[in-house]
Amino acid sequence: MNGAAPTILVADDHPLFREALKGAVSRLLPGAHLVESDSADALFASAEAHPDADLVLLDLNMPGAHGFSALVHLRAVQPQLPVIVVSAREEAGVVRRALDHGAAGFIPKSSDPGTIRDAIAAVLDGGHWAPQQAEHAEGLAPEEAQIAARLQELTPQQFRVLGMLGSGLLNKQIAHALGVSEATVKAHMTAILRKLGASNRTQAVLMAGRLAVDPEPAGAGD
Repeated sequence: MNGAAPTILVADDHPLFREALKGAVSRLLPGAHLVESDSADALFASAEAHPDADLVLLDLNMPGAHGFSALVHLRAVQPQLPVIVVSAREEAGVVRRALDHGAAGFIPKSSDPGTIRDAIAAVLDGGHWAPQQAEHAEGLAPEEAQIAARLQELTPQQFRVLGMLGSGLLNKQIAHALGVSEATVKAHMTAILRKLGASNRTQAVLMAGRLAVDPEPAGAGD
């Protein structure tokens, strides 16, 4: 970690926990520039606006993100930006999946302030940090790894469209939300299906759902 004050993006939709994270960071790095986000879209905008940011502290579930999808997308568009996942889910398998999807660290939300500071310091110094129980957990299932690789090919706008599809929005509603034409949404849909290898929008949503913390069993909803 160099002498310059780092820029840290704090992404969590719970204001109280954002405050707790900011407090832990401020005690470790009094001069740090903290940028808050309460949704996946806000995080991506912050990351784009701060291309030299030093770290992201990322909650797994926020509006616009489900499970590991935001992590996978962020690692694709800004691979130089280290991410620490901060989650109430502390199972070894969840930690292992986060690391396998590219997180540089994992902080359980039950951690004490000292642990949070240790984890942040380790990652800012170029290392990794995770609870010990993750060492013996199984890695990603081949299907999840393959879907993650395909999701990484989506552009930011295509990722937003896919997320809106997962929320049940129709093309007309997506077009209105994004300020584009329905024809543009349809073009994005065509590209999404091609990149994911999906035959229709329902299959695309189900594939993305495999990155949820608690994914549906294979074949569910078919």
